[in-house]
Amino acid sequence: MSSDAVRFWSFVAVSLIAFVAILHLVTRHRSVRPRAAAIAGVASIVVVGGMVFAKYGNNAGLPWWIYYTVPALATLVLPPLAFRLTGRELVKYLVLAFLSSPAIHVAFSFLFGWKEYMPFIPVPAWWEVF
Repeated sequence: MSSDAVRFWSFVAVSLIAFVAILHLVTRHRSVRPRAAAIAGVASIVVVGGMVFAKYGNNAGLPWWIYYTVPALATLVLPPLAFRLTGRELVKYLVLAFLSSPAIHVAFSFLFGWKEYMPFIPVPAWWEVF
């Protein structure tokens, strides 16, 4: 597997874990929590589908506002609708969803020097700082 593929699927795996954790955290106080299959399905569409769309949209030369906006809209719209988030859950979800991508970018950029997740946010690798 090429270095680019390893990086891409590493970003996908970490994003998927973060997304599932966010959904579990947001819905943890419910008496009936969402089924694992429902979470897996929504996570597959939002994270895997969104990241594949963004990657191939970028590679195909689509404008950035399309290959970033479509996955962002899926992230913002699908989970609240699919899990019928309450107002309080929705606020928590939106805050965590907005913070997770930059946090993942900062971690990968700083720890490994992989800057392609959100290239418009410059974060030096640790060895560039020290």
